[in-house]
Amino acid sequence: MRKLLLFFIKSIAYGLALAFLLLMLFPTLTGGSWPFWPTKVEEQVQAPVSYNRAVRRAAPAVVNVYTRSRIVDPRSLRPRTIERQELGSGVIMSAQGYILTNYHVVYGADHIEVALQDGRVLEAVLIGQDEISDLAVLYVQADNLPVIPQDPEIEPQVGDLVLAIGNPLNLGQTITQGIISANGNNGLSSRGYPDFMRMDAAINKGNSGGALVNSNGTLVGINAAAFQVQNQDIQGIFFAVPYQLARNIMNKLIQYGKVTRSYLGVSGQAVVNAAGDPLFSSGQALYGLLLTDVTNGGPAAVAGLQAGDIILEIAGIQFQGMQQALNFIAETAPDSEVVITIDRNGQRLTIPTVVREQLRR
Repeated sequence: MRKLLLFFIKSIAYGLALAFLLLMLFPTLTGGSWPFWPTKVEEQVQAPVSYNRAVRRAAPAVVNVYTRSRIVDPRSLRPRTIERQELGSGVIMSAQGYILTNYHVVYGADHIEVALQDGRVLEAVLIGQDEISDLAVLYVQADNLPVIPQDPEIEPQVGDLVLAIGNPLNLGQTITQGIISANGNNGLSSRGYPDFMRMDAAINKGNSGGALVNSNGTLVGINAAAFQVQNQDIQGIFFAVPYQLARNIMNKLIQYGKVTRSYLGVSGQAVVNAAGDPLFSSGQALYGLLLTDVTNGGPAAVAGLQAGDIILEIAGIQFQGMQQALNFIAETAPDSEVVITIDRNGQRLTIPTVVREQLRR
């Protein structure tokens, strides 16, 4: 009897030990978990996508621009002047105090102030402005100015993420996000000269003149305008002046107080062969630029270029489109000679051409 009782006690002890071991090794068998043993390997939680670093690098250099001007009240029966206030943004481009903004932000202003993100409010002087590119340069005298990160070799691509920083509706500094959807959009100015960048980062009243930066916080453009069509609700189409163009315009305004541009006095289209068949897609092989019109008395006409000529090269460079070629001419110093290579009725000719300054009308 004693042996039988001992046998049962040992069996129960062995059973409890085995159950304890199973619970330790396989806690999910009971539908629960064992507090001393992890039920599964902890999943790694990825850090959230954030552009905080880019904003911290760029945002301090984006200022609020406030302008005041006196205009004649058109509603008054008797002529009287009223004070008009306008709002915009600007970008500190150098520690010397030069700020880029839009022409339309400061046009006609009698007094300009800029407000920095550190609380300083400074009076600004207008150094120069350029209507065609919609850019203006301001100057402020101050120490320890934050400067926007810049890369002279930057080449933004379609699809790049961008952040627009400015002061929309005077709500305070605001950041909107989008991507670059196209490079080289003409027709925003009266002469269609600049290659504006198109993107979908929202630009509202007050954003004009602010910074468009990439995900590293490096400047890629100056916010300029929203695409608008009367009586149509357009969304997601906004424009910025590309950094390379903006920097070039700024340097000219600082050095000369104005921007001089050259012109040829031609219009035309890209073609794929000597017969003048137009280029329809980027997959086609470019032949040249067919001149459809040559302005009487213009530099091209004086040099001997004619409608129907196909420009193959300008100064040894082949261009993908007429606007690209005209931009190259615009950036060439007035009274400079460029060699233009053409195809005229199957004959290859080189024609030295002196470009002239494009005067305002």
